[in-house]
Amino acid sequence: MKTRTLKTLLLAGCMLGAGAVVQAAGAQTLRMAVGAQVTSLDPHYHNISPNNAFASTIFSNLMEMDPNSRPVAALAESWRPVGEDVWELKLRAGVTFHDGTPFTADDVAFTLDRIPKVVNSPGSFRTYTHSIIGVEVVDPLTVRLRTRGPDPVLAANLSQVPMLSRKIHEGASTEDFNSGRLAIGTGPFRIIGGRSVDRIELERNDGYWGGAEPWQRVEYRLVTNAAARTSSLLAGDVDFIDQVPTADLARMRRDQNIRISEIDSLRLVYLHFDHMRDGPSPFITDNAGQPLPRNPLKDVRVRRALALAVDRAAIVDRVMEGNAAAINQFMPAGGFGHVPELAPAPPADPAAARRLLAEAGYPEGFRITLHGPNDRYPNDARIVQAVAQMWSRIGVRTSVDVQPFSSFVTRASRQEFSSFLVSWGSSTGEPSAGMRSVLASFDRERGMGAVNRGRYANPEFDALLMRGMRELDDGKREALLQEAMRLAIDDQAIIPTHVQRNVWAMRQGFTHTPRTDERTRPQDVRPAN
Repeated sequence: MKTRTLKTLLLAGCMLGAGAVVQAAGAQTLRMAVGAQVTSLDPHYHNISPNNAFASTIFSNLMEMDPNSRPVAALAESWRPVGEDVWELKLRAGVTFHDGTPFTADDVAFTLDRIPKVVNSPGSFRTYTHSIIGVEVVDPLTVRLRTRGPDPVLAANLSQVPMLSRKIHEGASTEDFNSGRLAIGTGPFRIIGGRSVDRIELERNDGYWGGAEPWQRVEYRLVTNAAARTSSLLAGDVDFIDQVPTADLARMRRDQNIRISEIDSLRLVYLHFDHMRDGPSPFITDNAGQPLPRNPLKDVRVRRALALAVDRAAIVDRVMEGNAAAINQFMPAGGFGHVPELAPAPPADPAAARRLLAEAGYPEGFRITLHGPNDRYPNDARIVQAVAQMWSRIGVRTSVDVQPFSSFVTRASRQEFSSFLVSWGSSTGEPSAGMRSVLASFDRERGMGAVNRGRYANPEFDALLMRGMRELDDGKREALLQEAMRLAIDDQAIIPTHVQRNVWAMRQGFTHTPRTDERTRPQDVRPAN
């Protein structure tokens, strides 16, 4: 494939273009290629975007998020507070699972009880259910949820929780889902023929409560190599791809046989640190290669120095080729919880960074390895390499270790790294879910810090966040979340770098509704009129 240039492939696409519309108009099969691996079919095992996007094809939630990340009715037709800490949900009548089992309020109770019990979850869904302390089944279509104090964002949180069946799934293990045997939901598609390393075959659920989809079958292909995804689309092997490579985007926009779908995202890419170890950190040494007796990343001056070394504008312009926005907090301008004085992101200042390192006792710097994935985010390996060069310029000699996301995230979840690149997508439309998942002190029982893989801990931040999460007044809640974000950035808990722009591409004859949460779903693709 290396010998086929993009120009050659574009010409091939032109030859295929005339027949594409006809084929799409009568197509019963949608062939889509996604750029991230689905690591589990258990919808409660690992709270990461690729898994959640795929889960939404099989399972349904009580509420769903619309394309602009606002909660709308799904399995719950309505929800209302009936007390300061009690919400009543009315469920949709006539909903069944793929095998015909009715969906009832008891299934809601079962699902919420299962989530904290999922074994070895590297990213628990407790981050969305942490406030729920009681479930009352009033009748088959009515459920009341008691929360630990007021929870103004309960609907948004529940929009992230796939519903299961007590009858079907009680006692089910994650492997029972991964085999496909119990991947049974109330969603628009069902799995057929199990799954393989590179694809999952889906069939339309004609009894779907939201109405039958236009695609009788879906080939959900897992193609993590960006060039291979582009080549497959241009050669006509697939109809639709996500994560369009930034290097190909300009030319694909000019191709009359290709349609582009895009939207600004809420996915923050950031650098995380080892906040856990006081003594030696596993991938930090002195310049002679000997382990340092104490972890320099525990010193806020070192963290600030590393942040000042990062040239966000260069990452956006040169690595992301303009298809991103530099940022220094969780939410972009216009988003709920955005802190105006933290924008725009500060420029790089290597001289100030070197002064801070000297003040911290590292005038000659030290050595560190920066880890990251090489197949999860657009240009992820290139971003890691760019940051490594920036850190090396201030005397922190940085090696790079990138690897497939499935192995990277497993190791990051075990706190094996000293520094690493990762991301969070604010799929609930406000920053509280990300802040309690990424920055709150790790507490498995309370569902806090679920993906705080650096184990940052700041009691003052935790207290502000908890107050914000319980505040019913939107203005007061936003102010508290902003105050917590200021504190976390001043403490340099993480180094935010940029927010992505989500881009999909498809052949003529197809249309797509883009989503701010970047999820790639067959139900968002339609034959063109």
